[in-house]
Amino acid sequence: MESQSKFRPNPKLKLMDQVREVLRYHHYAYRTEQTYCQWMLRYIRFFGSKTHPCNLKAHHVESFLSDLVVRGEVSASTQSQALNAIVFLYREVLGLPLEGQIKPIRSKKRPMLPTVLGKKEIKEFFQHIEGTHALMAKIMYGSGLRLMECVRLRIKDVDFDRKRIHVLGKGNKWRSTILAEPIIHELKIHIEQVKALHHRDLEEGFGEVYIPAALGRKYKNAAMENRWIKTSPASQVPLKIWIYEVLNQKT
Repeated sequence: MESQSKFRPNPKLKLMDQVREVLRYHHYAYRTEQTYCQWMLRYIRFFGSKTHPCNLKAHHVESFLSDLVVRGEVSASTQSQALNAIVFLYREVLGLPLEGQIKPIRSKKRPMLPTVLGKKEIKEFFQHIEGTHALMAKIMYGSGLRLMECVRLRIKDVDFDRKRIHVLGKGNKWRSTILAEPIIHELKIHIEQVKALHHRDLEEGFGEVYIPAALGRKYKNAAMENRWIKTSPASQVPLKIWIYEVLNQKT
């Protein structure tokens, strides 16, 4: 598979900083960046943390991937994820495409049926959560949002007039989905509370929200505008920091 571009990282940087530079150049999602870096570090540590990856060959990669299955008992998708990360390291960062085919011991794919809750179970679930977490769960259930799509939702993405939510999903692709009627009133109240929190933070010298760098340069005051606020921000921090992902998963 050919490289996406001729871009090469700054050779003066440390290896993992080079990795991040290339990932960000190609606009990989932050979550992908975290995952790839973790796998690359595991790969390096597997060989004692003293051997630079440029001195390791295809058979070393096979050995690492096989160990994941034999001793780690990882799933097929996890093994593929590790392979993708290491191939990216060699091809895009080091400029050393792995020669020949990599044929590790493969994890067996097991057919798995999705777990779907019935109506009664859904009602019981919502009886045991409350507050912001309950509202987020209702949005995900009623509008079909993924967890991180809900976590990253901003006020500007909610269209009450048309009863739609505009979602930035995987691959930085936008889509529009329904805004469930039963949660509209509750969501409006919540947004007003978030705006009040935002204004209070601004008065205390905090309250700026994260927006993409290019937009931040174009619209100097955008980071302080209501429309860019995320719908469940944390208070009293220079930049709004999301804590709800882990909490919602535990819920």
